[in-house]
Amino acid sequence: MWLASEMAAFAHVAELGSFTAAARALGVPKVAVSRAIASLERRLGSRLLSRTTRRVALTPAGALLQPHCRRLLHEVETVRSRFTPATTAQPVRVRVLVDAGYGRLLITPLVPRFLEHFPSIELQVSLTDTHPIGPDDEWDVFICNNPEPLPRLMHTALGSPPLLLCATPAYLAKHGRPRSPGDLNAHTVLRAVELYESPALHLQRGYEEHLIRLRPVLQVSDPALVHSSMAAALGIGVLPEFLCRQGLAGGKIERILPDWSVTPPLELAAVYAESNAGSAAIRQFIEFLLANMVPILATSDWRPRSEPDAVRSDRFGNRPHPRRPGSRSDPGG
Repeated sequence: MWLASEMAAFAHVAELGSFTAAARALGVPKVAVSRAIASLERRLGSRLLSRTTRRVALTPAGALLQPHCRRLLHEVETVRSRFTPATTAQPVRVRVLVDAGYGRLLITPLVPRFLEHFPSIELQVSLTDTHPIGPDDEWDVFICNNPEPLPRLMHTALGSPPLLLCATPAYLAKHGRPRSPGDLNAHTVLRAVELYESPALHLQRGYEEHLIRLRPVLQVSDPALVHSSMAAALGIGVLPEFLCRQGLAGGKIERILPDWSVTPPLELAAVYAESNAGSAAIRQFIEFLLANMVPILATSDWRPRSEPDAVRSDRFGNRPHPRRPGSRSDPGG
């Protein structure tokens, strides 16, 4: 998956010749720019920048990519200048509705930083366990996973982090390690699902697929509770990679069935009414989320070992052009 925010970060670094200057221009931490470039280089399979202690220079691959990224950045700036009001007499209010599961984990930590960068925007953030059925006067932006295709609503995709199967060494020592998808039938598998959903797990490896019917030992919609239950050695957790990253790096948890991928992945999105598509404040909020979620959702080599390391198409490459919920293109990597 190619992210427009990563290409914008590369365009700034290439133009300014400095990661620090690019971070200042984008209004994001320097580490966000570094991770965005690293993620883009992984997708290309080639280095884009030659870095020393004194200078940053383009590699041949970077020189080929730079004009395309510069054009993308120019289009974004054209849209920005068209919809940004010349003056703002008073703070603009943006009412944000956040899904109590994945949205809360990813969005609420970024709210203070957003207010530092955009003091003229007043945020009202509310958590919810239910998805709105359409636009109304109670919210402007809704952050959620897998939005429903509804009339008069549009969305901007924020990312598609993979789901991993993980367990603690203590659980594996007591119950054994699954060697095939069928072995999961003998284990307690924990995952975040809505209470009305059937607790099932779909695994895929190449053209091979398995559907596992789970025992509903714990059925919740909050991935944070699934993570804490998995960390307490209560079962094998189905969790987004960004929640497992620290535990995997420290050896506190381990990957299960690493050759298999959990499908479908998450589809995080910002939903808003068609009538608000031209709002400068809403656009600034969504663009800030895109820029700052790059280092959170950028993963290490999580893909199953059977999957080729190929360059992927970017299903989110048309940002900031909004799309209706439910529209599907080829999934990114």
